[in-house]
Amino acid sequence: MSVVLITGGAGYIGSHTVRYLVARGLEVVVLDNLSEGHREAVVDDEVNFVEGDLGDREVTGRIFEKYAPETVIHFAAHAYVGESVENPLKYYRNNVAKPVELLDVMRERECRQFVFSSTCATYGEPASVPITEDNPQKPINPYGRSKLMLERILADCQSAWGLRSVCLRYFNASGCAPDGKIGEDHDPEPHLIPRVLMALTGRLDSIQVFGTDYPTPDGTCIRDYIHVEDLASAHHLAMRYLEGGGRSDSFNLGTGRGTSVREIIDSAERISGKKVPVEFGPRRPGDPARLVADPGKAEKILKWKADYRTIDPIMETAWRWFSAAHGGRYSDGK
Repeated sequence: MSVVLITGGAGYIGSHTVRYLVARGLEVVVLDNLSEGHREAVVDDEVNFVEGDLGDREVTGRIFEKYAPETVIHFAAHAYVGESVENPLKYYRNNVAKPVELLDVMRERECRQFVFSSTCATYGEPASVPITEDNPQKPINPYGRSKLMLERILADCQSAWGLRSVCLRYFNASGCAPDGKIGEDHDPEPHLIPRVLMALTGRLDSIQVFGTDYPTPDGTCIRDYIHVEDLASAHHLAMRYLEGGGRSDSFNLGTGRGTSVREIIDSAERISGKKVPVEFGPRRPGDPARLVADPGKAEKILKWKADYRTIDPIMETAWRWFSAAHGGRYSDGK
């Protein structure tokens, strides 16, 4: 049986991926310091959970000694763009320096397969849309730069000691587990869909829409929303790709379809039957009008394709989670 180490496995995307892999018979070891993740999100009894920091070589060394993972799937990272601008050293320390320590332990233990949770933020302002993997990578904030730095480090590790890696550049992760047991629960919560639903459930007074004069059909920004379960399946396929001898590569993960801010609000109102309280404001600096993936490379090489391709099914899973007991917080799994 394959053993996989998942860093940040108690976080949003990590916890969904843990469940996905366990359901397919893999032995999973989760490493999470619980600074942003939730222990309750790792709901499978079969999971080996280690509370600790990926930059702690003693902790990671014990994991490799006890479980001998063959692949690492790396999620653990800070991911707030605004915070990264205000506190860049926090991001370079956590998103770059700590993974370097993990990679050094992998080198010592001869573990040479790494699946990296990267981001479309490495592209910055895209040269063209839809965005392909050969789009220039010119990140415009420390968060995006920290992710790009690790991508470059992975390439250097391949040259130096044979590490093979897959970098998965997500677009807008969204949705929750279809059974409603785990979901998106950040604090603070920066993402549009959960903030819209928080406004519906009274956890926010209203949702702010930044900009209504973009060159888009309804004047609001357009983004590519990819369901978290589709992201989980992509990590599984990336791991299998490396196990089959695949070379290091990078892939965009998105649906190839864009959804505007107004369309998100309209979907939430259709699904919930409630009116979203909205406040309109000016554009935020640095927000491109349209960010949409070209997922063709992942479809061709990884044989991956998003199952959730329109917004309403994504919204339904998110609403199921957010309308559960305690406003969507982890409780009894309803």
